[in-house]
Amino acid sequence: MTEKKFKIPGDKLIQLITPIGSCVASDMITVHGKLVGFMYREDRYDNIDSGWRFFSGLEDDEYVNNPANLMLYDVNTIANYDPGIIPYLDMEIGCELERAGDGTFKRV
Repeated sequence: MTEKKFKIPGDKLIQLITPIGSCVASDMITVHGKLVGFMYREDRYDNIDSGWRFFSGLEDDEYVNNPANLMLYDVNTIANYDPGIIPYLDMEIGCELERAGDGTFKRV
C-alpha cells in the first residue's frame, strides 16, 4: 500500500475548533488540496464519529466506492484544509450542504 502524501503535513495542523470527533473525507481534499464542495451529516456510527462526511464534489461513484480514497480524520483536520466549513459544524444530523459560488454553503 502506498502512503498518502497529504497537502498539509500533520505537524502544520493547528487547533481551529473545539473537538467534535471524527469524520470521513476524500483524498480530493486531503491529498489533492481541493476545497470542500459537498458536506453532509449522518447518524454517528460510534461515540467518536461526528457524523460529518466531506467531499470536493469532483468524486464520481467509482472514486467514492474505493475505500483507498477515503479516510477517517478529526474534523479539525478538515477545518485546516477548508476553514469555510467551520460555521456549519453545529448543524443537525440529516443536513446536506453544497458550496455556492460565493464560497458559502447552502442546503441542498
